[in-house]
Amino acid sequence: MGSPKINNSKGYERIDAFDEDLTKSLAENYKNILELIGEDIFREGLDKTPVRVAKSMQFLLQGYKTDPVEILKSAMFKEDYRQMVIVKDIEIYSMCEHHLLPFFGKAHVAYIPNGTITGLSKIARVVDVFSRRLQVQERLTTQIKDCIQDTLKPLGVAVVIEAQHLCMQMRGIQKQHSITTTSDFTGAFQKTATRDEFIKLISTKFS
Repeated sequence: MGSPKINNSKGYERIDAFDEDLTKSLAENYKNILELIGEDIFREGLDKTPVRVAKSMQFLLQGYKTDPVEILKSAMFKEDYRQMVIVKDIEIYSMCEHHLLPFFGKAHVAYIPNGTITGLSKIARVVDVFSRRLQVQERLTTQIKDCIQDTLKPLGVAVVIEAQHLCMQMRGIQKQHSITTTSDFTGAFQKTATRDEFIKLISTKFS
């Protein structure tokens, strides 16, 4: 996948790297969709839209190309720490598999190590990998939990996701301020006291 780069001598220069065959195939399909809904695909505003959307979808759904288990394994360390590790307010952007509309919000992830820890950024990357796929929030929550539990073998894992769904806000019931919360817990977090501590900590705002 490509990313924007700055060329100091020429100003802003965008360099993208996408699968050319896939981009061409996707663009042709999006061109057909635009025609089917009655648009003029040759007008200035839409002339390059099929290609733009083809590249956009490859970026938004890039999670299929990455193994989240390998992300965690790339930074696993032996450490005798057995208290809660929390990475909260992880931004998520995903695509609802039912309507292909975005849902977005924050994930809060915790685990209690059992002799092995991982780099903090790896937790956020695991969240991102699963988010960058066609999803439902319930499955996303469980996939993050299972990946961390199965790979690190901790004493417990907790995942809470709070998200807004455009399929509820832009269409259907059209409730613009609704927020969906999902949670999943393993091991020590199934105990009320541990789970309550986690919920209290992710609810606390630090200045």
